[in-house]
Amino acid sequence: MNKQAWWFRSRMVVILAMLGLLAACGGGSSTPNDTVPPVTVAPAPEVPATPSPPATPPVATVGAGELKAVTELKTVTAAEIVAALAAGDGRAKGFTPVYSVKTYRLEYLTSDADGLPVLASGLVAVPVKAAGARSPVLSYQHATTFRDAEVPSNNAVASEVSVVLASLGFIVAAPDYVGYGVSKGTPHPYLLGAPSGAAVVDFLTATETWRRANGVIDNGQLFLTGYSEGGYVTMAAHRALQLGNSPHLQRLRLVVAGAGPYDVQATLDGLVDVVRDEVRVLGALIDPDLLRFLGSSLRRQLRDELIKRLLPGDADVVFDTRFLDYFLADDQRAVALQSSVHNWRPTLPVRLFHGRDDISVPYASSVSALQTMQGLGAGSLVSLTDCTAAPSSHLGCVPDYLLYLLGQLAGVALDL
Repeated sequence: MNKQAWWFRSRMVVILAMLGLLAACGGGSSTPNDTVPPVTVAPAPEVPATPSPPATPPVATVGAGELKAVTELKTVTAAEIVAALAAGDGRAKGFTPVYSVKTYRLEYLTSDADGLPVLASGLVAVPVKAAGARSPVLSYQHATTFRDAEVPSNNAVASEVSVVLASLGFIVAAPDYVGYGVSKGTPHPYLLGAPSGAAVVDFLTATETWRRANGVIDNGQLFLTGYSEGGYVTMAAHRALQLGNSPHLQRLRLVVAGAGPYDVQATLDGLVDVVRDEVRVLGALIDPDLLRFLGSSLRRQLRDELIKRLLPGDADVVFDTRFLDYFLADDQRAVALQSSVHNWRPTLPVRLFHGRDDISVPYASSVSALQTMQGLGAGSLVSLTDCTAAPSSHLGCVPDYLLYLLGQLAGVALDL
């Protein structure tokens, strides 16, 4: 193991303190998933070499990805991050992040659920390094949150995941998503693939415009990661980068996605099974294969039960729920085209991570993504690693996911 990889791994335990930070991604009891066959983890593929950064800055984008405003937020010191992590998890005591972090809110143009332009926002967290030092870029997609105050650009504090990751040496780009931040009030396009991916790709473009104008130098490496909805948005963004032949794709080295509902049909089928088990009246009346024949009263009751498991009633943001209407209408084509993000063949490494006991986002979603992508010819580029926590529930696997993420980055990320 080289010195840099050893240094990076020695600080993995710092991130364990972020368990509480991802609590918004949903809970649920743990029921073993005995119906899914064991997964054989594919050997890690070689990661493509890192290209040199462009010699000249790109022309500022107009339209999607256009940078509209920048607000400097605060500088979070390394000591503040240490204190926040120690307060959140005693296991982090004694581990010191390497860098203080400067934070900025960027406002940019992207698309809403109907493809119309919308102003959105996100956080850029920059490690304070020596003048001229380079850093890899890590695009971090946050988990489902129901409070606008919790999204990255509204929560640039020492315990924010984006800030902690930046303190390890990454330039972190963390989009708020449409419906949060400056776009609060616009329905959040929940589990809608195209606008989810666009929010990330366009933020990367706006971030690059700002970085080049301000001398924040990257090293030519880009990584994507996220857990729960963040895993879903990460996959949507990777698909958008590849199918759109984005220039950002040239820098992309590795994608790590945890516990995401990539196959929305499989995810919602699994949640219907949970509802049937928990609500006996519905269980006796609902056949998941015959949803189109449900009467209006049963359909409404099932919709209410699913919404309760997906979206709490006290959310202060608006969610677009058309994905659920497609599903309840048994419109599998619409679900596949508008929501699912797994039916394509990636050409760069994708590392999936999921727990078998997860009933918030059923494990079957990751199995489907693995099998579908490998069936399309991705081979060992796509792998699935099982969470080994006991129980391996949605929240219970967050610490293991973070350790897995950092372990994957340790062997690839340079200039930390």
